[in-house]
Amino acid sequence: MSEQRRLYVHNRSVLGADAYADLLDIESRWVVPKAAELEAAAPAFSDRRDLMDAIEAFLKEEEAAGPSEHERFLAEEATLDQFRVVVREFAVDGLVESQSHLGILPRLPHKARMAVLRVLIDEFGCGNDEQEHSALYGKLVTELGMPVDLDWYVERAGEESFAYVNLFHWLAERAPAPEYFLGAYTYFESSVLYAFRCYAQACERLGVVNRKYYDEHLYIDAFHSKQMQGAVKALADERPVDLAKVWTGVTLTSGVVAEATAAAIDRARAA
Repeated sequence: MSEQRRLYVHNRSVLGADAYADLLDIESRWVVPKAAELEAAAPAFSDRRDLMDAIEAFLKEEEAAGPSEHERFLAEEATLDQFRVVVREFAVDGLVESQSHLGILPRLPHKARMAVLRVLIDEFGCGNDEQEHSALYGKLVTELGMPVDLDWYVERAGEESFAYVNLFHWLAERAPAPEYFLGAYTYFESSVLYAFRCYAQACERLGVVNRKYYDEHLYIDAFHSKQMQGAVKALADERPVDLAKVWTGVTLTSGVVAEATAAAIDRARAA
């Protein structure tokens, strides 16, 4: 079993000492040095407002660059079979969406935790089984003729797709400080507003009916983005915030998401 797949399985299992040691070993050679390198290169922010301005500029620069060549292909050219491959790749996240985030809750003070929890409540459908994001993804894969059985996708997904989920397990549960997670989730909830357009456009062009998984993100994540910015402020109200660690979460997640997206679409084109 490849390392990222093994790490994904570890993250969803009750582990003994040997398996947990393996989990820590994989992370120590993968995400820990990545985070350390990015943190060492982080700008010297003067205060939280300076950091938030930098995050906003980072997001605007990404959006202004327009869709990548991979995203343009998905939106404009991918066949239904190729779109099916991309959906299959991200099912290791979509079918368990936000479960990897739950470990952050006990690590945050009250107001920061509540801001994150408001986002997670939406992700889990506000208690409505049919509106949970994982249920919406299940309807999508069903329409595309694939099973809802997570293990089926675990046997088929690529390393980058597993890394996409494994990153958030590390950020939420084992990163040295919660700032990494808050930066990552602030970035993710903000970037989805432009990153998911290619998926929605592909659904419309290909006549995919169960596209609400993508449409819901494009609708609700403006609210989620504000909540996550509020979570950073709430943490700063409790104690000094390590601004470089927040920035590291942003840049680390941007890179991992871009790698996963490009790899999934490359597999689709090859198929």
